[in-house]
Amino acid sequence: MNRIGRKEEIRVAGMPEPISHYTHVVKVGPLVFISGCVASNEQGRTVGGSDVVAQARQVHENLKKCLAAAGATFADICKVTVFLKNVADREKVNTVRKEYFGPSRPASTLVEISRLVRDDLLVEIDAIAVLPG
Repeated sequence: MNRIGRKEEIRVAGMPEPISHYTHVVKVGPLVFISGCVASNEQGRTVGGSDVVAQARQVHENLKKCLAAAGATFADICKVTVFLKNVADREKVNTVRKEYFGPSRPASTLVEISRLVRDDLLVEIDAIAVLPG
């Protein structure tokens, strides 16, 4: 145990099994760290095809599952990192993000990358949240 609490690894129901050595969520005290979410369904298949908006919606649904598993909401997110295969899709993804975050605005970093874990994936988002109290 460290100064802020015990580290808890959370396997999230409804999320695909991790394909590498990681867990979906790590919670330490009030801090919640969410691994990068992509547009995969529970079986690990890509949702949304080549439609970045549909993929972004699935990414946010996966983030919502991870947040709920840790007792958090989008309002608790302090920082996100967005990885896009095409930075020109930024505004399309941002429109979806506004639907899920509402008036809450996290700190954010956007990075264009050449490839995600699978060629058909267009967007990935990781997050850090702080639980209230």
